[in-house]
Amino acid sequence: MGETSRNVDMEELITYSNNLVQILKSDKDINAVEQFLHKSKALHSQCDKDFYQVQKSIQEYEKKIDACKHKAAAAKSEAAADEELDLLQKELEDEQKEEHVLKDDEIDDLERRRDSIEERRKNLKKLEQDELRAQMKLSMFASVTNIIPNLDGPSKISGHIVDRDKKVIENFEFDPTKLTAFDTCDSIWKMINLR
Repeated sequence: MGETSRNVDMEELITYSNNLVQILKSDKDINAVEQFLHKSKALHSQCDKDFYQVQKSIQEYEKKIDACKHKAAAAKSEAAADEELDLLQKELEDEQKEEHVLKDDEIDDLERRRDSIEERRKNLKKLEQDELRAQMKLSMFASVTNIIPNLDGPSKISGHIVDRDKKVIENFEFDPTKLTAFDTCDSIWKMINLR
């Protein structure tokens, strides 16, 4: 009977250890989210600049087209030779085709960028939700075990054990190079059970 109880406790201990390891890794996710958010803002700013430049070039091409139309109208009114009129008309058509191709390419590029930004925003939102979920797990674990882990140093396992009734805080620190994961978890459980 005692052996079965010990096996159950070991399974719970292993589950708790795996959960604790996952929580301790979440600090990297927070840094990744912050970097991703910064890059997203920079990309958004660059897209705005590109969009403004595209609009400016479209306006310039429209002005050129208007100028060509005026030239064609002036040529007609002055009874210019048919060859010159045909040449101006062809020039106008070429510029319109060129403008149309440029507009299509620039619009496609902007749509691809917008899609990319939207995808990044979705990823960022998911990472933020994951971060919030991890913080909630950490809060729950701290509430249940009275242990607040220190997530600053990945080279050591450390934290504080808080006893609210006695208003006492006890620090602990383990070097993972000197203890096995099992021994570290066992020591933490012993500290919890002493409370």
